[in-house]
Parts: sequence; C-alpha cells; structure tokens
Amino acid sequence: MTKVKSLFFVIILLFLGKMSFTQGQNVSFPKNNAKMEQMLQFINSWYVDTVNFNKLVETGIVEMLKELDPHSVYIPPKDVAQMNEPLQGNFDGIGVTFQLIKDTINVLEVIIDGPSEKVGLLPGDKIVKVDTFVATGKNITNKWVMDHLRGQRGTKVKVLVKRGRNPEGLEFNIIRGKIPINSINVFFMLDNETGYIRLERFAQTTHDEFRTAITKLKARGLKNLIFDLRGNGGGYLDQAFQIADEFIKDNRLIVFTNNHRGERQELHAHLTGTFEEGKLIILVDENSASASEIVSGAVQDWDRGLIIGRRTFGKGLVQRPFSLVDKAQVRLTTAHYYTPTGRCIQKPYNDGLDSYFNDLNNRYRHGEFYSADSIKFPDSLRYYTPNHRVVYGGGGIMPDIFIPYDTSKYSSLYGELMRKGIMNAFALNYLDMHRADLKLKYPTIEEYRKYFQISDDLYDDLLQYAKKEGVKDTVPLMLADRLSIFAKDKKRVIDSLYQNIEALEHPELLEQIMLEHLRASYRESVRLRNESKAPQFIKEYIKFEIARTLYSYGEAYRILLEDDETLQHAYTLMRDNKAFKKMKVDH
Repeated sequence: MTKVKSLFFVIILLFLGKMSFTQGQNVSFPKNNAKMEQMLQFINSWYVDTVNFNKLVETGIVEMLKELDPHSVYIPPKDVAQMNEPLQGNFDGIGVTFQLIKDTINVLEVIIDGPSEKVGLLPGDKIVKVDTFVATGKNITNKWVMDHLRGQRGTKVKVLVKRGRNPEGLEFNIIRGKIPINSINVFFMLDNETGYIRLERFAQTTHDEFRTAITKLKARGLKNLIFDLRGNGGGYLDQAFQIADEFIKDNRLIVFTNNHRGERQELHAHLTGTFEEGKLIILVDENSASASEIVSGAVQDWDRGLIIGRRTFGKGLVQRPFSLVDKAQVRLTTAHYYTPTGRCIQKPYNDGLDSYFNDLNNRYRHGEFYSADSIKFPDSLRYYTPNHRVVYGGGGIMPDIFIPYDTSKYSSLYGELMRKGIMNAFALNYLDMHRADLKLKYPTIEEYRKYFQISDDLYDDLLQYAKKEGVKDTVPLMLADRLSIFAKDKKRVIDSLYQNIEALEHPELLEQIMLEHLRASYRESVRLRNESKAPQFIKEYIKFEIARTLYSYGEAYRILLEDDETLQHAYTLMRDNKAFKKMKVDH
C-alpha cells in the first residue's frame, strides 16, 4: 500500500470516530481514534504544502471502504439526492423521460397526470429550447437536461419543441411538480385467473404500489400470480419484508439479520396479506439481488410458491445510511441477513472487489447460465423446508426450476443497436412519419399488439439506417468449426496440406484458399445468425419502442414478454394442477 493510501486511511477514520458507535466497540478503537486525530493535526500544522482536506478525506473514505466489503459505499454531498431518488419514489420536475439522440432531447414518455401531460407535451416531441437556452448541440448532456428541466416544485419552465414534420415550433409553459418514480410499471392479466406483476426496485412506495396492483388484478379475477423480480437489484429492506408479508401468513419468520456482536433482529409476518392463497411463481435471474432475494428466499423456505429462473446474485448484506457533517452519506454494511431456514445467501468476497464483481462473468464462462448441473453446493450448505424440500445457501437463491439463458435472441448486431440507441431513434423517426396513421389503425394497445408487425422491408430500413449511423453488422466467424469438420476427412486433410505446401511457392494460391475458407465461414455464420431468434427479437424490440411512445411503457412492455421463455414456462406450470403438488409447494 502506498504512503498516500495509508495517509488516507489515517485521516478518514478520524471522522468515523466522531460518530456514536459506542456499542460493541473494538477494544483498539479508542487508541486508534486518538491516533487518527493526532495524525490529522500533524498534517494540518506541519505538512510542507497546502493540503486540500476535502479531496484528501473523500479519497480516503472511498479507499477505506474498499477494505471492508463490496457494498459499503461513500456518496459525496452533490450526489446524495440523485442516488436516493430512485428509492424515494419521487422528484420534482416536468414529468418526462428522455433520450439524447444526435444532440437533441427526444421525449420518450410523458408521465400520466404530470405537468408536461397537462399542457400537451407528447412522446416523440423534440425539445430544442429551454427558457432562453438553445437545447441542441454537442454541449447538451444528460446532466444539462436534468439541471434545466428539473427544479423546485411550483417553478415555471418554458420549452420549445419540434413535433413530427411540422416545421413550426410549439411553445409550452410548464409548472414543475412532484413526479412519481414508480417501481411497478407493468401488471396485467394473462388469462381470466392468472396475473403478472413486474417489480423493478424496492423503493419507499413499493408496498403501496403492490397492494394497488393486486387490488386491480383481483377485480379482474386474479387467483394465481406470476411475480417478476428479474433484474431487480434490491432496495429497502422494510419494503422487501412487507412484500413478503403479503404472501406469508401465521406470524411466520420472513427474514432475520445478525452481526458479529450477536445482535439478531427477526421480522415476522403480521399483516393479513393480499395474496396468502393461490398459486405463486416468482421469476428471478442472476441480477435479482438483496431485497429480491429476501422475498424469493422466504417464499421458497415456507413452500409458499415456486422460484423459476437462474441463481440470483447473492447479496446478503444489509446497509444502513449514515449522514456525515457535510451532508455526504456513507452506506455502511451493518449485518448479514438470513432466510427463514437460516440460509446466509451472501456470496464470498474475500478475494477482493474485482473478483466479486466479476462473479457473473465467471458464472457465464463456467456454463452456469446454460446448465444447472454446473452449479455445485457442498452438503454443509443444505437446508430443508417444512415440506422437506432441499434448498441451498452459500451465494444466491437457487431456483426450484432452472431456465437456461437464451443466447439465440442476442447478437452482436443487437448489442450495437442498443448501445448506440439506434432502435429508439429509428422508432421515433418512424413515428414522425406515421403516428397519425398508426393511432387511427390501432386505437388500442391490444389491437396494435395483435395486428401490427415489423415487415422485412421495415427491418431492412432499420439496417440501412443503422449502417448510416456507423453500426456494422458483424457476426462471430465459424472458422474453427469449419476446420474441425474439415479435419474429420483424412483424404481432404492430406489434399489440403498438399495444396497449402504448393501454395507456399504461389502466394496468390494460398491467399485464394484462405479467402475461400473465410468467406465460407462468414456465410455459415450469417446463416446461423439469421436462423436464430436474433432478427425476430430485433423486430420485437422495434415494435416495443414504437408502442412505448405511441401508448405507454407499461402497456408496451407486454410485447417483450410474448416470447419470453421463462414467463411461458411459468404460465404453463400455472395451468398444470398437479405440478405444485408434485413439487411439494403449497397453494
């Protein structure tokens, strides 16, 4: 460790020493606390150069927290509000989501009943001026947009927008208001009895949103529920507990926390939940973490429902926010949490931060995303549910039913289109030309989903548009596969060797042979890619992008679920009355 880093550690512990962590203090803490304060005084009084203590201390905090665990983090004063915003459930602004496309602010969605919707702003509008400031050009960044469109509730902002093919700008005076950040944007009925809810994060408003969604679905006949926690990275512990309480009954333990001081806290079900009866399936994947694992772990441990998908992230650490004197914030890990059977599902982090956060890449390389057989748990991590089902701790929630990662949907072309925002930009351009016709032909999202299709011609238009924007349609060459097939025939191998030896005296012949192999490899790669689901998936995503602007994100999202293998498997299980009994799951 460098002298500079050592100095950072010395300085920063002084500030933590001022906080009231008296209970369970390490016996060496008072001495080290005094030592830190002494060192800080020495630097202030005797160091040769002027010291920027703000920078020194902030760097010290960041470096010191790296020595603790992967999830203890420091948030500078300027970032606290923005970091907390998604969990608080609201902010003050004009009520739109946007994307910068070619240095122009494109409105993606207008929040229902928000300030912008009330004055008539529409998805697809391009904001070209904000108050007296030109809002286009290379200097316009996401931060610039938020700095100029967000503001204190009740204040006014004037925006000039371009709409469709209309050359004239439209001016709107918008009074900023409280804008909700919903954690549930998608819920609907799959049939007369089975509902679907997707939860994106565990925020302050999550429990209220969940009860609202359940109530609306019950009014439509809800008896069975598919609860989607895929990609949900967590949030507030109390919200996870309250959501689990909606499923778990009879004062049963939902989660407990513990630390090295033996301070155990237990949380038991106490509400009459809105969905304590009925078939329940929870969808998870490798990006379901923390609060998502509390809910899925409790449901699994009490045999309340089935967990379907892939092994979850494995974050079993509880963070508590502490405010510092300058309004900065430290989210400090204070305990481990455990599922009702006693499982600690925090994955190891003893090998350092890089290894910890590369864990998902390692899982991918080891084949875990494709086969449950690649996942091995020692007997010491085995636990049993009341119905004597085996569950495992030691790093994430292992689902009851494993669904492999579907690579056939994804291609390098899709990745390039997404990274460069091409599909969204193309959809907005398409809507500029066809919005009125589409709304007339498909007045409801149901008609749009059922009848509108992305034609091959429109797909080709997308590829041409992408090419103009610098996107290259690349595919991984199948050269190694071709050579391995080629090598199975000994005669052809000998002939090939002879040809290549002869070619050494004739470079043009060698070049011809190599080019032919490369061309054949490329043709095979393109054929395989086009026979996969990749082009169809791109078409589905374009259809979704058009729909989210034409209708709403929540209504449009169902398009992406129509060919979702995990959801379809869950839906099939729901209709199999014997499946839950066979797997010893209560319903």
